[in-house]
Amino acid sequence: MTAQSTQTVATEPQHGAEITVPLNRLKASPKNARKTPHSPATIEAFAASIKAKGVLQPPVVEIERDGEGVPTGNYLITIGEGRRQGLRLLAKRKAIKRTYPVRVIVDVENDAHEISLDENMTREAMHPADQFEAFQRLASEKGYGPEEIGARFGVSAHVVRQRLRLGSAAPELMAAYRAGTLALDQLTAFCVSEDQGRQRQVFEQIGPHTPAYAIRRAMTEAKVRVDDRRVRFVGVEAYAVAGGGILRDLFTEDGGAWLEDVALLDRLVCEKLVGLADEAREREGWKWAEAGLDYPDVSAFGRVYPVAVERSEADAAEITALSEEYDGIVSEAGDDGLSPEADARLEEIDKALQAFGPDFAYAPEARTRAGVMVTLGHDGLARFERGLVRAEDVPADLPSPWPEDEGADDGADSETQSGSDAPEGETPSALSDRLLIDLTAHKTMGLRDAVQADVNAALATVVHALVLQVFYPGYGVWTPLQLRLTTTGLERLAPGVDDGPAGRRVRDRCEAWGARLPERPEDLWGVVAALAPSDQLDLMACCAGVGLYAVRDPHDRRPGALAQAETLATAVGLDMAGRWTATAASYFTRVAKPKVLEAVTEAAGAQEAARIAGFKKADMAEAAERLVEGKGWLPVPLRTVSDAAEPEEPGAETPRDDDGYSFAAE
Repeated sequence: MTAQSTQTVATEPQHGAEITVPLNRLKASPKNARKTPHSPATIEAFAASIKAKGVLQPPVVEIERDGEGVPTGNYLITIGEGRRQGLRLLAKRKAIKRTYPVRVIVDVENDAHEISLDENMTREAMHPADQFEAFQRLASEKGYGPEEIGARFGVSAHVVRQRLRLGSAAPELMAAYRAGTLALDQLTAFCVSEDQGRQRQVFEQIGPHTPAYAIRRAMTEAKVRVDDRRVRFVGVEAYAVAGGGILRDLFTEDGGAWLEDVALLDRLVCEKLVGLADEAREREGWKWAEAGLDYPDVSAFGRVYPVAVERSEADAAEITALSEEYDGIVSEAGDDGLSPEADARLEEIDKALQAFGPDFAYAPEARTRAGVMVTLGHDGLARFERGLVRAEDVPADLPSPWPEDEGADDGADSETQSGSDAPEGETPSALSDRLLIDLTAHKTMGLRDAVQADVNAALATVVHALVLQVFYPGYGVWTPLQLRLTTTGLERLAPGVDDGPAGRRVRDRCEAWGARLPERPEDLWGVVAALAPSDQLDLMACCAGVGLYAVRDPHDRRPGALAQAETLATAVGLDMAGRWTATAASYFTRVAKPKVLEAVTEAAGAQEAARIAGFKKADMAEAAERLVEGKGWLPVPLRTVSDAAEPEEPGAETPRDDDGYSFAAE
């Protein structure tokens, strides 16, 4: 070693030394574990932070050496390359000199690649909630505006405003966000309004899986129209008595009005629903009662249905006599209608029949383990879901749909068979599994032959399998028929669909059949087999209808199923005009203006469409609702294409929706 090299080594900075190095003497290290370069936004943030506060954390460097091991005077950044890039950006913008002095820490003992990897792995970014609140603190304590904060941290003023709004969320929301029970998109939906009281109220009403758009819709309900379902439920008078403000329009023909205090209205709705739930529980003897604003997901519950009320022979005879007398009086009415005496007698008979009570009622035993949910229907009326059974309240003696030993490995070999499921009197334990399979395969073929030859038995078998899957969730495996039916709830896809005319009819049919079916699934076959063929067909239609699914989901492309759904709609003569109505809420506020004008043109004419063409979106939607009312207009996805329909002109195309999908059956 020469004297010069010895002197150089003696003057080299030692491990852990903090020294100052000119910026142009700092270089990227080839041993840096981070190979993907920093994004421009990250470098911009480093530059902004350094410009405002300097380099807060000194980079870690190693000494660069030439081929002979002699220091070159440069230093390689092992930890802190992002800070070096931020400094270089400032130098490029002439904010600092190329020789700007940078404090660094020398590391000559550790492996440069390993500590670089360690630096990038053993760190955790702060929770976004902490950042939101930190920005809020800078604004409140130091008086920094969005532009100042953005300049100090390298983000736009718009981003700062967003984070300040999130930082001012109600503490309950921020706690839920930190705990992971509230997603960021849900939090941003709450923060569309700065009203923490409203945030808390909506937060108490929603479920954990409520989508952001539904939360945003609830938060932006600054005013509520008098035709809103909540107003119809509570009543304008009750709202006014409670001190709520009402905005009235004195310049419209219908004298429109809006309720201004949404929080008060929601509180009155909740209080009334809770009161109805408690009243139903006490009056009807349910084990529990709950109230909610929207339709609940009842798929997680079991269910009990009303049963026929047992009556004495005397009561049954009197009911029959009164009913026959009632029908006789009605049938004898002439063109002039009923006489006052006959009308009075009908009222007497009606009161007498009502005194006997309903023909179907819930058994007292069922009420002691079931409950009732009270929700607000889309028609503004309270909706009662009775007979719901929680999992913990299912009777212990109700047989499980699955054998207790299913999936168990008892160590038996292929030559043994427990025979626990064999018919009484048989002893298959002496038979091998292979022989047992062979014999029962022959029996299955015989059963197929026998059922094919017995139409009534075949119908009962199909109905039994469908009913198990619709009315006894989980017990669909209790049938040898390999027929699988899936029932998908539609309320989460289209809120209010269960409360529409079609939804109510479907629910009423299911409840009517549920009252005639036994509670225990093992008793179902006897009931189904004893039904008349016409009743079996009605029950099969009820189950088949519940299993239909023709929703067009972009993630579930089933062109064959959708085409068959259109064929089926044509076969049954489906007319959605009596089942769905185009309103501002259901359609016009959810499509672009050209689609609104197209609908008005089809329903009311081009002149009416031209009249509202210059309206703002909200005003246009309300005007369109009034113009198409009663016209039976439907958007293309709800129209049923007739097999007999022919294009009016040669070459005319089959109607398609916005995505180009043809609704005509191939």
